[in-house]
Amino acid sequence: MAELMLPTPFVQESTSHRLLTNPDTARPSQSWFERAHHFRTGNVNVTLINPPPTPEPVDGPGWKLLVESISPNALHNSSARYDAPKCDEDTRVELTRELMDRIEDRENPQRLLCMTGAAGSGKSALQQTIAERCEESGILGSAYFFANADPTRNTISTVVPTIAFQLGSHYPALKQAIGAAVARDTVIFKRSLRTQMDSLIVRPLRDLRAQEGAGLDLATLPHAILIDGLDECQGEDRQEELLTAVRECLLADDLPFCIFIASRPEWAIRTALAPGGHLRAVAYHIQLSEHHDASGDMRRFLRRRFEQLSVRIGNPHWFTEENIETLVEAGSGQFIYVATVYRWISGPRASPTERLKIVLAWVPHEGQTARPYEALDELYTTILLNAKNAYEAIDTHSGRDFLLLLKIHHINVVNGFCYSGAFNAIYYLPRFWAPKGILVEIDDELIDFSQKGGWAKMDSANVHPGCKEYYPLILERLDVLTEGVKKRSPEVVEVMRTYLEKFKREYDDFEAERQFEWSDTETSSS
Repeated sequence: MAELMLPTPFVQESTSHRLLTNPDTARPSQSWFERAHHFRTGNVNVTLINPPPTPEPVDGPGWKLLVESISPNALHNSSARYDAPKCDEDTRVELTRELMDRIEDRENPQRLLCMTGAAGSGKSALQQTIAERCEESGILGSAYFFANADPTRNTISTVVPTIAFQLGSHYPALKQAIGAAVARDTVIFKRSLRTQMDSLIVRPLRDLRAQEGAGLDLATLPHAILIDGLDECQGEDRQEELLTAVRECLLADDLPFCIFIASRPEWAIRTALAPGGHLRAVAYHIQLSEHHDASGDMRRFLRRRFEQLSVRIGNPHWFTEENIETLVEAGSGQFIYVATVYRWISGPRASPTERLKIVLAWVPHEGQTARPYEALDELYTTILLNAKNAYEAIDTHSGRDFLLLLKIHHINVVNGFCYSGAFNAIYYLPRFWAPKGILVEIDDELIDFSQKGGWAKMDSANVHPGCKEYYPLILERLDVLTEGVKKRSPEVVEVMRTYLEKFKREYDDFEAERQFEWSDTETSSS
């Protein structure tokens, strides 16, 4: 049998002869017998020696492992965020236009946008609006919404997998490359944030860009990456790690990304943006509370919503412009105030007219001064006390206090313990315990809570000391608030005093350190 010289590196025929052709001189061809005719081969078996590696399937084990590591709740269109707040079409118009202009401009040298603002200033609503507009424009690469009460999205562990998942979903080749990276290092999600970002986002993009015919054009890649609520990520050191990884990896000159981060002005982002901070030179900083007055938008929001309620109740005169102005002033620029007012007034079983009168009675009157968030505190407290009264009107378990039951449910004293529940309990419980001097009888609940180790569990949560600002006020009134408890269980009062004093020391130390940081920052600025 004549030997056939086939244009492939190695061929083995049935007689077990091995033939080698030079791969440098062999012409590429879809056929071994190019232009051949009028001949017949025998029983030929072909064996490739050292064949090329089999590529990772698009939905292979690596990609599946990535999907298991993401947080679906963090997506901008997640069912967990159903009816997420967003800007009305005629509110925050100039700001959203400015943000979209900067994000859409791929040539903008400042590819990091940082928006800071106080709680309730509308950061998440703006992020949601920008996410939806970027999606409509085809430029949304990924979005991640932190939430301190959701354990699947209150740490940085799911951030990179979730971003990589969304980016890979746009292009099969990138999806395959990311899956292959995970398959090569199945413990990648235990590595540092920078390593994850480099391995799952930066390298796959660079490798694909270098491959001819990969079908990936970075100039058209959806390039907007949005991160909301950085302050709701557990651990200031982890927040700092995320900001550093973003700067070192995603803002590389050869990558197209534009990053938009929103956060309260907490330590990590505040120091990064301060003079001398590592983001100062590369970020465009938007300060909502200082440079973007939301009062006009708050008026428009209330007017439109109240007009919609007019249709529902058949009374176009149930509110006045003066009512709207009063509520806007009470909100002190915090959009969350007017949004909460509307949601309570518009309840399905409520009378908007009567509830508006109630709300107007809560706001500070002319000549009275209000502390920041005092109107919001009063609003929340009164809404919950109304819920308490409604609950106790039908409660068959007499003697139980609704508000403390609500907090005990959060920290889950009997069935377990979770960080987010303790966070809520530590921050909010004192407000409900003694709102505006009103003494709520909760002796039984306090004794039960203390005997079940509730205070120790709250302390063991290692919650940020800034969340304990209200406990010094409770400590000052402890003798009055626990007068009944002291007669029945004096040891419970001493346990409470021990932990409240500890919380006060932690908060005082935190305040002193924060004041020092602020004075140091102001000195550097001057």
